[in-house]
Amino acid sequence: MIYLAPLQGVTDRIYRNLFPVYFKGVDIAIAPFLSTSKKMKSMNNLLREHYPDQNTGIPTIPQIMSSQPEDFTRLANALYDIGHGTVNWNIGCPFSMVVKKGRGAGMLCYPDRIESFLEKTMPAIKPKLSIKLRIGLKYPDEVLQLIPIFNRFPLEELIIHPRTGEQMYGGEVDLDIFAQCLNLSKHTVVYNGDIDSFEKFEMLSKRFGSIKRWMIGRSLIGNPFLAEKINFHTEKPYAEKIKIIRAFHDHLFDEYLKVLSGPSHITNKMKEIWTFMGGFFENGDKIRKKINKTHHRDNYIDVVNKVFLETQVSETQ
Repeated sequence: MIYLAPLQGVTDRIYRNLFPVYFKGVDIAIAPFLSTSKKMKSMNNLLREHYPDQNTGIPTIPQIMSSQPEDFTRLANALYDIGHGTVNWNIGCPFSMVVKKGRGAGMLCYPDRIESFLEKTMPAIKPKLSIKLRIGLKYPDEVLQLIPIFNRFPLEELIIHPRTGEQMYGGEVDLDIFAQCLNLSKHTVVYNGDIDSFEKFEMLSKRFGSIKRWMIGRSLIGNPFLAEKINFHTEKPYAEKIKIIRAFHDHLFDEYLKVLSGPSHITNKMKEIWTFMGGFFENGDKIRKKINKTHHRDNYIDVVNKVFLETQVSETQ
């Protein structure tokens, strides 16, 4: 089973709805996090992107970022009431603004806080609970204190990224610590991190034979055919892939135009996607630089048209 990881600003409702129209192999997605606070926006605004009739693509589990049990419970139950049987708790986000507030990966070095949070929320929430986490904030063995705590509660699954928060997305994943988590955990474990090729997936699946659920984020945005390769062992010609990506891009662009106003809003949105998708092209760095220099819609369209035209020409030569 392949999960699409949450990428803030990229894997939103529109992206998740259109992805399976063009690409195969993704079974489920975790949505980018909803953040709770005492100054929470109105519940209707928070739920707006999560109503089932607005999510017609990849089946999606909502994710909540919170360190306050009461706020988490309120939002989790509201999501359940509109049709979500499972919610995900984010204690893995490594970004400094989140960590400084004691949320996301900022909770990982405080086992007592996590235990107290679960003791208060688990009896009070209506949906099932999954947890997405890293192996620690500063030290990779911090997670080993957490697994016995998680084992006390009826969790749906643990999605573990074997890096520390301080590593962000750099450095090596710690597969030895992940193996220890797998041996200690009573729950279903999902592997997340650095599945950037079919060969990497094969290596990981051989090492962790009991893992049946795999989460891919940046690499799947960069190569949206990766899940199809993993699940079905099929490979389309490069030229055909480019045509599919072009159709997907144009469909995304049209849908975002319906909800974004202003000449730069649409280009900024598409630039975020090209940050990852540009890596699919043989001259990806050059393409990203060209696109990042655009600021208005018409200019962006011209540059993208040239990118796809030049790619097609190079394929025929």
